[in-house]
Amino acid sequence: MALALIVRHGRTAANASGTLAGWTPGVGLDDVGREQAQRVGARVADLPIRRIVASPLQRCQETAGAVRGVLDVPIETVDDLGECKYGAWTGQPIRDLAKDPLWRIVQDQPSAVTFPASEDFEAESMRAMQARAVGAMRRIDHEVTQEFGDQAIWLAVSHGDVIKAILADALGTHLDQFQRISVGPASLSAVRYGPTRPFVVRMNDTGGDVSDLIPKPEHAPEGDAPVGGGS
Repeated sequence: MALALIVRHGRTAANASGTLAGWTPGVGLDDVGREQAQRVGARVADLPIRRIVASPLQRCQETAGAVRGVLDVPIETVDDLGECKYGAWTGQPIRDLAKDPLWRIVQDQPSAVTFPASEDFEAESMRAMQARAVGAMRRIDHEVTQEFGDQAIWLAVSHGDVIKAILADALGTHLDQFQRISVGPASLSAVRYGPTRPFVVRMNDTGGDVSDLIPKPEHAPEGDAPVGGGS
């Protein structure tokens, strides 16, 4: 089973100002975000990462670039890991969106949400966002496993809501519960997709040693959890 590392992009001016950037072009990392991205790169520098994939949006490409700089692995752009398509909500202040009746549904029943249409930005449902992102993760993980073996590690750079949806799927949690998951800027999560179930290895990790993610020989049968929690 390969190991998928999932990194949220570093902070942007939109994050700092409370604006929903969505697919707005030209939203890159701010000074804090660039420092965060460099720290992520330094943290994973000693891991044997085979592939780096990223959302096409600038903030993810810049974060992936900081990782690539220490690993010398090409960045592959994957559209299905792009931000949720918020439609008419794109570019709006969060404080204003919180007054929209749809906000409450986004918080309490996101599986029922389709964002309002816009002439400028594409809109989609949160269910569609989760389906495309999870599909991309599982497809790439299969490719990595086939090419490099069960002990391979690969890294994806994406967005907060997208990563929360990926983690909810890996945890076997309904999308309506995904707001219980926190994914901070430049945080690291890790999922191992097994033949019978995924294993969530790490969530929303923003610091510390990651050497425990280096592959070790498996003692339990493939796809099974070690009884007692393992070593």
